[in-house]
Amino acid sequence: MHLTRSHRPLALALLAGSALVSPVQARTAPRTAPKEALEARMARLEAEVTELRSQLAEARGAQAQAMATAEAAQSSAITAQTAAANAEAKAATAGTQLAALEKKPAPDGIRNGETTLKIGGYLKLIAASTHYSNGSVADNTLGRDFYLPQTIPTTPGGRGFTTEDFTAKQTRLWLNLDTQVAGHVVKGYLETDFQTTASAAPNVTAGGSQRTTNGYTLALRRAFVTVDRFTIGQDWTTFQYVAALPESTDYVGGTEGTVFVRQPLVRYSHPLSKALALHLAVENPESALVTAGATAMLESGTDHIPDFAARLAYTGRIGELSLAGLLRQVRAESTGSALVNNVTTAGAVGNGVTATGFGGSIAGKLFLNEARTGDVRFMATYGQNIGRYVGLNFAPDAVYDPAGDRLTDVRTFAGMVAVRVPLTTQVRINLMGSYQRVHYDQTLAPAAIAGLNRQAWSAAANLFYSPVRQIDLGIEYRHGERELVSGANGNLDRVEFAAKYSF
Repeated sequence: MHLTRSHRPLALALLAGSALVSPVQARTAPRTAPKEALEARMARLEAEVTELRSQLAEARGAQAQAMATAEAAQSSAITAQTAAANAEAKAATAGTQLAALEKKPAPDGIRNGETTLKIGGYLKLIAASTHYSNGSVADNTLGRDFYLPQTIPTTPGGRGFTTEDFTAKQTRLWLNLDTQVAGHVVKGYLETDFQTTASAAPNVTAGGSQRTTNGYTLALRRAFVTVDRFTIGQDWTTFQYVAALPESTDYVGGTEGTVFVRQPLVRYSHPLSKALALHLAVENPESALVTAGATAMLESGTDHIPDFAARLAYTGRIGELSLAGLLRQVRAESTGSALVNNVTTAGAVGNGVTATGFGGSIAGKLFLNEARTGDVRFMATYGQNIGRYVGLNFAPDAVYDPAGDRLTDVRTFAGMVAVRVPLTTQVRINLMGSYQRVHYDQTLAPAAIAGLNRQAWSAAANLFYSPVRQIDLGIEYRHGERELVSGANGNLDRVEFAAKYSF
């Protein structure tokens, strides 16, 4: 039997009791009691005391062991708690490192020496059904592939035609290059598609037959290099605000109201602040002229002065704004009564005829939500002798008047507006309207310019669905009208489906 701390008083009481009882018994016992009995009683008492002392020692040892065990358990608990805290801290650190690693963008592009190359673009299919009110458009021409208002037939009394066209010509490929050279940032960009090289001949060798291979020629879109603030090569004209182009199944969108030119240039870009930048450029000159009494467009090829363009671009929290200006000389060679295309006619030496061209364009984008997935886009342009810059040369730069051996001015106004409305994260609609009107010199006889374009307008609506980030499926309806100076007109109605995979 083991004694605990609570049993100690009882043991002491027993010892004391035994000590008291023994003398009493000794006094009351007969004096004749044998000496042996007394000794036996004393022996038993000593044995009991020894046993009690042994039990007390055992109890004290058990208590010490229990206390040691408790202390050890407490120490182990503290150690385990510390280990758990350390493990938790390590797990948090590992999680932070993993999150940082996942957040860090993966290496992009292919490394070739000191240059990083990136390849991208998209594959795009167009399927369109078009009804023309007054005639038809020749097969395998640009007006069949995308909306080009100057190709809308205006044959008086012409019957309507409906066409079906499927094409993948708008498929686009681009190559981006980035190199660090002696502390300077050198970048290159090359972009191509199959759309802009016309293949009108309906035979296999011309590469444009829809009867067999549907093979088309790869065409240069843009090719330029940027060194610090300079851009040198072929790019969108500085006079154009590209971000205003609406989202459309069409190649351009609101063609007649849009500044749209890609050409060789040298451009300097200077940031005036974090939100404001100034772009100045000298660009390729090319004069597109028409002779009074005719409609065929002539590229003179005898320009002496480059076109000068400037654009002030602002980017803010609620939108973007672009103000652009253009100054140019329109020039051609004439024999005194007819234009010549940088050659002499019958031994005669041509003399230069010129006209001054200038224009201004305001364009921008107003965001409709914080995510910038919805916006209003707009562009308004006015100018004199800038026809080739607007609406894919809907109007000529100038009209040559043989009677006065001079170039007469052509003034153009164009406008476009588009609204992009997100319905969900994957579905959106776009609404757009576009317009252009041309004014010719009043000294020209109406009959001399009767076959030239007076105005055009179009309106379109589409629905886009992106089941995944890189896939866009869209369907669009468009109505467009064209009118000549003579009053002859025509219209088209087009339903178009597009499927695009971007990479």
